[in-house]
Amino acid sequence: MIIMSVDFGDARTGIAVCGKAEMLATPLCVISEKDFDKCIEKTAVLAKEQRAEEIVVGYPKNMNGTIGERAEKCRLFSEKLSEMVDCPVTLWDERCTTVSAHNILNVTNTRGKKRKSVVDSVAASIILESYLGYRRNKGISPT
Repeated sequence: MIIMSVDFGDARTGIAVCGKAEMLATPLCVISEKDFDKCIEKTAVLAKEQRAEEIVVGYPKNMNGTIGERAEKCRLFSEKLSEMVDCPVTLWDERCTTVSAHNILNVTNTRGKKRKSVVDSVAASIILESYLGYRRNKGISPT
């Protein structure tokens, strides 16, 4: 199944995707858009272009498991996105993915403008890898 993941941000939104075999999450792009509704529209267009069969939106719960303002905004994003696409949209716990993305970029010595331009899509790929791991552990096979 082709699954697309979204790391929604106020200025930059990272997108990653995996192929039908669900083996590897690959960073796709970063949508640079501050307008909430336009960002949703651009995400929906990408989902259609990628032929996404499911979309996973990062859901940044607080470390203690509570739902804060950021998570609420992501929930609203996913609800509006689901109205624009013909596939399921799933919220997925994404605590610490941006920190993990920065750690990966440290290891690869990615700095400056290049780092800023890719960190969100790397975070989206971490979200997707986590979701794919869940699917494998639950015995959900790619379709």
